[in-house]
Amino acid sequence: MIDHVRPAQLSAWFAQAYAVGQPLVLDVREPWELQTASVRTDGFELVAIPMGQLPGRLAELDPSRPLACLCHHGARSLRVAAFLAQQGFGTLANITGGIDAWSREHDNSVPRY
Repeated sequence: MIDHVRPAQLSAWFAQAYAVGQPLVLDVREPWELQTASVRTDGFELVAIPMGQLPGRLAELDPSRPLACLCHHGARSLRVAAFLAQQGFGTLANITGGIDAWSREHDNSVPRY
């Protein structure tokens, strides 16, 4: 099952996920997008792997670790979360609204694009 979590609710999801393990945010945007707007890690680890590279870099991720996927608006990250679920990853969330919602709901210093 994939949880759908708004950026404003992410802290609560992290708190729940800690029962399983150390949560990780997986940013699946392209490098130019990361240069345009990035989140500040505050109590969580962030790994950036563009969606197209993920199948070849899957071994870099721990399937037992809680993982929240992030993209621009939430569509790519939902596809990645579904892919990860098929690969046996257990605790997954899609950050609904992506970094755009992150900027509006959680940290307005993050540029919108």
